[in-house]
Amino acid sequence: MVATDAEPLFSPSLISPDVQTKLPIGYACRPLQRTDFQHGHLHVLRDLAHVSDIGEEKWVERFDWMNGCNGSYFVVVIIDEKREAGKQIVATATLSYEKIRGKKFGLLLIQALDHIGEKVGCYKNILDCRPEKEPFYEKCGLITSYLELEIAMIN
Repeated sequence: MVATDAEPLFSPSLISPDVQTKLPIGYACRPLQRTDFQHGHLHVLRDLAHVSDIGEEKWVERFDWMNGCNGSYFVVVIIDEKREAGKQIVATATLSYEKIRGKKFGLLLIQALDHIGEKVGCYKNILDCRPEKEPFYEKCGLITSYLELEIAMIN
């Protein structure tokens, strides 16, 4: 199944206008869309963690599941609108794609999620990352508060 509907995961009005104006020309911040498997979403996630190659059909199923959770999931992406191959995701809520470091996309994504959290009434935002990424997020104002343990059920 190839997704053709670019339905966003949540209302784009929740994205901070301030974040949009701070992005370099040719980049945009927006909610994850149903077609974003085709725009490199999993490729960008691989910079942060092990990500299985689940294929587009399973990715769309997971998107639809998140979308059906009534505003529980807010995934923000930054896209490069200048790419010849079409709009490509270069950053997501938890990381920056290595080739575009230095543009402060990670900080802007955190600010975008903080803004959304305030608008929807969250009492805190939680960011999960590998230990070696922790110093970056501390520079962005986040503090380490808990240790997360897991058992992976899917390779």
